Amino acid sequence: MDSVLAIAWVGVGSALGGMMRYAMTLGFERWMPSSFPLATLTANVAGSFVIGCLAMWVQDGEPLAHLSKHLQRCLMVGVMGGFTTFSSFSLQTLELMQKGQLTSAILNMVLSLLLCLLAVTWGFKVAKSWYPLG
Repeated sequence: MDSVLAIAWVGVGSALGGMMRYAMTLGFERWMPSSFPLATLTANVAGSFVIGCLAMWVQDGEPLAHLSKHLQRCLMVGVMGGFTTFSSFSLQTLELMQKGQLTSAILNMVLSLLLCLLAVTWGFKVAKSWYPLG
């Protein structure tokens, strides 16, 4: 029964994260139309930063450690997993290559990898510096 509840929590979080990502994509398409997958790159970098913060804050003795494991998984696996878009990144990179836009495809791969790794590291460090706040 516990694993069914865990799956349900992750499912709810995934739905929320997916809706957030889609809303952001619509905003990017409306306000900054581009053939470069900027919305996906932004979602992956922002999601990496936030999951870095969450990873720090759920450790023993940190501000979110008291949250139930279900809620922690809902936020980290569900919301952030639904919000970040590695499968979309992969498909969009393939499409760039298929269109002969190899430079854009390589740029997307390099930027996504480097910026997301930097963002998750930065998120972890920022979260650690913010707590304790007093």
